Amino acid sequence: MIDEVDAALLSLLNEDTLPGMDIQVAFEAPTKEWTARRTAPTVNLFLYDIQEDVTLRQQGSAAEYDDGGAVVAEHDAPRWFSLSYLVTAWTSRPQDEHRILSVLLAGLVRHDAVPPERLTGTLARMALPVSLTIAVPPMRDRGLADIWTALGGNLKPSLDLVVLAPLAGSRVRAAAAVTDGLRLRTRDADTGTNESRRLNQPELAAADGVRRMGVPRDRDLPGERRRRGSGPIGAR
Repeated sequence: MIDEVDAALLSLLNEDTLPGMDIQVAFEAPTKEWTARRTAPTVNLFLYDIQEDVTLRQQGSAAEYDDGGAVVAEHDAPRWFSLSYLVTAWTSRPQDEHRILSVLLAGLVRHDAVPPERLTGTLARMALPVSLTIAVPPMRDRGLADIWTALGGNLKPSLDLVVLAPLAGSRVRAAAAVTDGLRLRTRDADTGTNESRRLNQPELAAADGVRRMGVPRDRDLPGERRRRGSGPIGAR
């Protein structure tokens, strides 16, 4: 799911937010070593935090249907996770970085969720909204200054991008539907001849009705006889 969110954000930035701009998009930690290797204007999305939103946890399961309406699998309810990205712009001039951040802010603030056409894989198949927020103060105790300290870099203007995405629950494939009918095999006690035939629907329904009434199918109904060998039931 995380890589699918990365792919959706990459598509959103390249094709919607930064079209026509010669700017690279990276997902690396903005350390001093990475900064030294950078050779072109870059927008960096560093995933610095992943947390489950337990308030959205649900119980139960959902059925998956094929084109014919048959159940093919059962899914546990998805779990929802917040993915927090530190968004920064990197050029040789601070004014250019501020301009890029302005373009990013104006473009991303228009979206309350990732457009469905940007989603792939399990996110596309679940068809659930993948919400995003930009530049909203984090609700956690840790501030962005602490992140820069941990990265070993200097504090830099940034945008906090949070994506709330579902993680698909476990999938249990349903048993294949029964398509073959019930076959009845009989053997003549006198001749030893074996016969086999498939019961039709009325016969199946009648047999099921007898079973449901509690009448054993290996006994005669009251007042009836059957042949076993050459004599009636009870003959010796």
